[in-house]
Amino acid sequence: MTRRGVATVAVFALLAAACTLRVTTGPSRATETGSPAPVPSGRGSAAAARRVLCDVPNQTPPPEGTPEEGTPPQIAEVEHEVSQERGLSYTSPVPVQGLTPAQMANAVGKAFDQTVPTELYARRSRAWSTIGVIPPGDSIRNDLHAFQTSQVLGFYVPETGRLVYVGRGPLSPLSHVILEQELTHAVDDQHFNLDRVDRLVTTCADEQEQAALGAVEGSAQFFSFEVARDFLTPQELAQVGAESGNAPAPDVPPFIEQTQLWPYSAGLSFISAVNDSGGTAAVNAALQNLPVSTEQIMHPERYPNDVPVPVDIPDLSAKLGEGWTTIDVSDVGEEFLNTMIGLRLDRSRADEAAAGWGGGIYRAWANGSHVAVEMSTVWDTSQDAQQFATTMADWIDAGSQAAQVLPASDTRVRVLFATDAATLAALRAAAG
Repeated sequence: MTRRGVATVAVFALLAAACTLRVTTGPSRATETGSPAPVPSGRGSAAAARRVLCDVPNQTPPPEGTPEEGTPPQIAEVEHEVSQERGLSYTSPVPVQGLTPAQMANAVGKAFDQTVPTELYARRSRAWSTIGVIPPGDSIRNDLHAFQTSQVLGFYVPETGRLVYVGRGPLSPLSHVILEQELTHAVDDQHFNLDRVDRLVTTCADEQEQAALGAVEGSAQFFSFEVARDFLTPQELAQVGAESGNAPAPDVPPFIEQTQLWPYSAGLSFISAVNDSGGTAAVNAALQNLPVSTEQIMHPERYPNDVPVPVDIPDLSAKLGEGWTTIDVSDVGEEFLNTMIGLRLDRSRADEAAAGWGGGIYRAWANGSHVAVEMSTVWDTSQDAQQFATTMADWIDAGSQAAQVLPASDTRVRVLFATDAATLAALRAAAG
């Protein structure tokens, strides 16, 4: 996905095979409302720090070039197919532009450079490497750039209503599927206002953004597969898989790659489950009332009522000592924890340990080359909390960074990470 748009990536065969990937069901733990509870936001709170640190640009640049005049017959045909499967009519024409692979990489790269903040991701890279989900010295921004410029085959920008895709001239089966997905985004946007996701980006509401993307990308995956099944021949479908498999694999850390692909795979499963339970009307309702946590995507029966518990981490700068400042604040959702644990421990154990998630956040501080991170999570039951604490202790033992799990307190678990043992000791004393 692009940071400021909704996109098609070169993973069709993977996603078709992984339509139930990491999406599990379990007891529903409904609350009285489907809206996220307010988090503490006063002076010194993590929310206040996030507002200061969030420097995502508001402007979304349009793709370069000029869309085709009118709607070419072959594009109109795909629009008709999408409209038929989606059960929605287009309310206005969709400007469409075909690009070569090189032009697409250039368009994605330019949009990326103009909308993805350098400083925010430099600070986050320090936090994530301290936590241990990316290698020391790695750059999240460079990883995202490498992934998106090599894997994105088309994207639609809700703010401008424009669509670009890899393809020129007569539609190949691959171009047909790319258009199916992006035209689904377009018709969804015309009816359900998808630029709401962009507002989550610009406010750094990371967990809510990832969940919303799961529903949005899941819809595009689900209905494009329906179109492909009904309007492409078996031979053409095989050609789609062969063509999409030609994209070069990005050389990025597994955590980055998996979090980038997650909205497509888990989102497809979520929308499939929603459609099974209530048909297209239920899918429409999910896009109108977007999920607010990755937990809701991974456990569809928990949508929409099981909402995150607010979590705060106070500012420990003064307790850490002179020169310490907050450098990053971010949500820690079930998807983040599941992917994180799976880097070192068995997938089944990651699923079990993350499934009782109720809310979470991390806050990172730095002083020169020293970084300290506190991750605070809440869990549905004390048993869930203890299971996560035990799993994280084993996860830390399987790595090499300075980290410690504090004793679980009822349903709360705090995990400390640092660049070195002395910093970890100082963080432990400051955290109390």
